[in-house]
Amino acid sequence: MLARVTTFTIDGLEPRRVTVEVDVRAGLPHFTIVGLADRAVRESRERVKGAILNSGFDFPLKRVTVNLAPASLRKAGPGFDLAIACAILAAVGALPADALERYAVFGELGLSGEIRPCRGALAVAEGTARAGLAGLVLPRERVLEATLVGDIEVLGAASLPQVAEILRGNERPEPPEPDDGVVALPVRHLDLADVRGHAEVIEALTIAAAGGHNLLLSGPPGVGKTMIARRMPSILPPLTRAEALEVTRVHSVAGLHYGAGLASERPFRAPHHLISASGLVGGGPVPVPGEASLAHNGVLFLDELAEFPRPALEALRQPLEDGRVAIVRGQRTAIFPTRFMLVAATNPCPCGHAPSRRCRCNEGDLARHARRLSGPLLDRIDLLVHVQRPAVERLAGEPTASSAAERARVVDARERQAARLDGTGAACNGQMDARVLRRHVRLASEAEVPLLDAYRRGDLSARGRDRTLRVARTIADLAASDAVLRDHIVAALGYRHEASGALGAVA
Repeated sequence: MLARVTTFTIDGLEPRRVTVEVDVRAGLPHFTIVGLADRAVRESRERVKGAILNSGFDFPLKRVTVNLAPASLRKAGPGFDLAIACAILAAVGALPADALERYAVFGELGLSGEIRPCRGALAVAEGTARAGLAGLVLPRERVLEATLVGDIEVLGAASLPQVAEILRGNERPEPPEPDDGVVALPVRHLDLADVRGHAEVIEALTIAAAGGHNLLLSGPPGVGKTMIARRMPSILPPLTRAEALEVTRVHSVAGLHYGAGLASERPFRAPHHLISASGLVGGGPVPVPGEASLAHNGVLFLDELAEFPRPALEALRQPLEDGRVAIVRGQRTAIFPTRFMLVAATNPCPCGHAPSRRCRCNEGDLARHARRLSGPLLDRIDLLVHVQRPAVERLAGEPTASSAAERARVVDARERQAARLDGTGAACNGQMDARVLRRHVRLASEAEVPLLDAYRRGDLSARGRDRTLRVARTIADLAASDAVLRDHIVAALGYRHEASGALGAVA
């Protein structure tokens, strides 16, 4: 007696089809699972047996062999439980085998037969659609998430007996409310109207948000660096449906999305400075997304940047440049997206008061602090802003901007970029590669002079030159200018070098 059921495993972010083959034959009672399964899958023997017996079915007192094919693909997690149970019941004739040929099955089983949700439901639904199957049976808590795919029938169940009734055609769960694809801009509790005396810094924040540029705020403690940075999400444009699907997929695989349908807001991740390199960019025996991937299409905020471990910061180089990270484990490569905006804050020296007269650091302290941030990392940051203590009059004055007003400017600039970059693969200026940059950012001779002068002086690397052009293009978009003018180039160069003295390094 042989039965087959289709399920999926998650390899990085990609669903990989797995065929659960069950052979039940005469012999001493024995239950074994083969096919490069991890401990969680091997332990499913006890969960599956208990669930079958406690759901009122008979477990075969024979030799039961479960093969997870292909055997070369590593299988991890408890999501195979339901497929294994269905395959065993089909092998003994308790479930119709023809129905199982049309559906994929995914979910964890409890000993009572209840079906518990597993991470990665959206990816599994996408894999089901690609495989050409009619539908997917999974825990009812994940139905709304899986229906985002739209090309398959999604059937949610609460228990193993309910799955049996669904496959026999005796029960049809009520379909969830259809998703209309509208991604609403979330209501933010933090507003730039709370900030006083930092008009120049807010303008830099707006430029970064409008073009998707990386931003570093440097200044003494208590001047408002963290306060301003945490208000970045309040001025970002709403997620498009494609971006929301990407965010939902990453967070679902990471176990941070709890079946609530489409993600409605851009991620804002702020890890502690004690985080490891694998925690920041991803890793582990079975690779999982790190903070850089969890911030995909959103913001990765690193407060006290100079306090982060050097290996962790250096690991950000490839994600910042390529928009993805490749994790190699056991001769297999997992690719995670990392298209995030880096917003960081740091003190200019150990005491935090350089270069003012209040600074008590000696030359050795300053040199060691400067070495914490490498030149190649700083070269990947587009805007370097030194945040100074505002004057008393400005501190007590009216706010210079509100999140609603700055968001309107950002949305308008992003719309201009979307129209210009349509078909290039870039969603904003910060994502333009060299080829797209040459096509869409052409300078008049007078605008190119300050850029050439900075390059000849050695103030810019070749990468820094391209990043300056991207920022200048964003400044022009905010000014509703079709051309990049000399003033835009000068402003972009100023942002790139403004904090270089305080940081002790030239970007």
